[in-house]
Amino acid sequence: MTTAPISNIRNFSIVAHIDHGKSTLADRLIQMTGGLSDREMAGKEQVLDSMDIERERGITIKAQTVRLNYHAKDGKDYIFNLMDTPGHVDFAYEVSRSLAACEGSLLVVDASQGVEAQTLANVYQALDNNHEIVPVLNKIDLPAAEPEKIKQQIEDVIGIDASDAVMISAKTGLGIPDVLEAIVTRLPPPNGDRDATLKALLVDSWYDVYLGVVVLIRVVDGVMKKGQRIRMMGTKAAYDVERVGFFTPKMQQVDELGPGEIGFITAAIKEVADTRVGDTITDDKNPVKDMLPGFKPAIPVVFCGLFPVDADDFETLRAAMGKLRLNDASFSFEMETSAALGFGFRCGFLGLLHLEIIQERLSREFDLNLIATAPSVIYKMHLTDGATIEIHNPVDMPDVVKIAEIEEPWIEATILTPDEYLGSVLKLCQDRRGSQKELTYVGNRAMVKYDLPLNEVVFDFYDRLKSVSKGYASFDYHLTDYKPADLVKMQILVNGEPVDALSMLVHRTRAEGRGRAMVEKMKELIPPHMFQIPIQAAIGGKVIARETVRALRKDVTAKCYGGDITRKRKLLEKQKEGKKKMRQFGKVDIPQEAFIAALKVDS
Repeated sequence: MTTAPISNIRNFSIVAHIDHGKSTLADRLIQMTGGLSDREMAGKEQVLDSMDIERERGITIKAQTVRLNYHAKDGKDYIFNLMDTPGHVDFAYEVSRSLAACEGSLLVVDASQGVEAQTLANVYQALDNNHEIVPVLNKIDLPAAEPEKIKQQIEDVIGIDASDAVMISAKTGLGIPDVLEAIVTRLPPPNGDRDATLKALLVDSWYDVYLGVVVLIRVVDGVMKKGQRIRMMGTKAAYDVERVGFFTPKMQQVDELGPGEIGFITAAIKEVADTRVGDTITDDKNPVKDMLPGFKPAIPVVFCGLFPVDADDFETLRAAMGKLRLNDASFSFEMETSAALGFGFRCGFLGLLHLEIIQERLSREFDLNLIATAPSVIYKMHLTDGATIEIHNPVDMPDVVKIAEIEEPWIEATILTPDEYLGSVLKLCQDRRGSQKELTYVGNRAMVKYDLPLNEVVFDFYDRLKSVSKGYASFDYHLTDYKPADLVKMQILVNGEPVDALSMLVHRTRAEGRGRAMVEKMKELIPPHMFQIPIQAAIGGKVIARETVRALRKDVTAKCYGGDITRKRKLLEKQKEGKKKMRQFGKVDIPQEAFIAALKVDS
């Protein structure tokens, strides 16, 4: 492999909204530059989406890197390092670290759909990283495409010049040579000093069964060589480099990586936890003084409990979680127990899609049958003795008299929607205790910014937004701050016993509706016993909603024919006494399906 001079290297990522064609464009670039032969590409779309779930759902979850060789029109040979990034808001941190390793971005916009909420979020991230941006209009072969209108829209909404946007169709391959030339002529080469001390950014790490931990790096200064002893500045750990190489998407080994290059190293690292994403790697004997700015660690936003349906699966679940954590640094978990569900884990996620994907991977890759409790967020409790604690499980909430104030996280949401659905979108946000910040128009589409409490969003906001806008609205959010709120802990009591798996923190104004929905649902789900079962929703000692499951009755008067009424009454009284006694000592069996269905209660 020839190493090109640094001026002939281009590092870029592809950013776009979900489904605007990032992965397909990456396919075409790989094909055009001969990264993979037509035979290897045959019958396989989105080569870089390697996980089954990515392929099935048609989304990118992990950012992927490829190195391509390109012979340009000016007769020089160039090296392209391409990063395909996810579009979904839950994986925004994958995008942020890919952008930190590049100098430029291809902004892909669907020529029929236009600018969407995530397009904005990802472009702003790229601009924050001082990226040069080349707009690319995809799907121009569709009958509904309006390239001129969309160019204007890019200028109006994002504020970047789109007059010379590249027109392509990633599916048919139309205009791909223009993209390759634009990368050479319009994106800047990286800067770096080959003779300086080694300084590299740790972009990503994952676990490989054969090689141990594989670390994806971007060399900034110096050279990363095979056999070199390196040090991670964040964790202070030192290792000997065993392999150095890059992906073409296949792994290729080389002797060294120079400044500006992106590639991977392996160094007999056992734990992915030792390789913190965003860390700086340097030479062990001659370390650099300052670390690279790195990027913010992924902070879990949504928490929920995962419990095995079969208690014997607990150890399998523990092992499975450990393995998933190796490949997904943003996923965190700790053990917890529940009276109703037994042993399980309290897990932290970046959002609901992330939660769903992890749950699906656990059941699919490790063949586990799981129950998830209602998702909750982190609340800050200010106690009367001056202490502040963070709580993400309603069961851990201290006594009400000890709490001075509760704060909940708020987000700023950006929603783009066609004009005709604006009314129902605004109503949805108002119902979720939101406050409107601004409303602007982009062509015939409205862009609304709302402040919303996160716990109203994690439940089912995304689904509701899609249904009120017939799937046309797009949504993006980021955490802003914590604000005081009037929150109460609502418990569900079955036969006078609280069921901890169903307790939740809700806003006082929403408690009654949530409670009523919950008890009505539980009434349908709990099978009748020999005694009647009251199901109550309570806040503290106050019951706010109640339903009763009727008792199964045996006809004790069947043997009485003729004779006095008092004989029947005596038997009925005796039965009544028995039922009363049963209710005191009887145990209610709540089937597991009841938990699963109750937790899916739609507010």
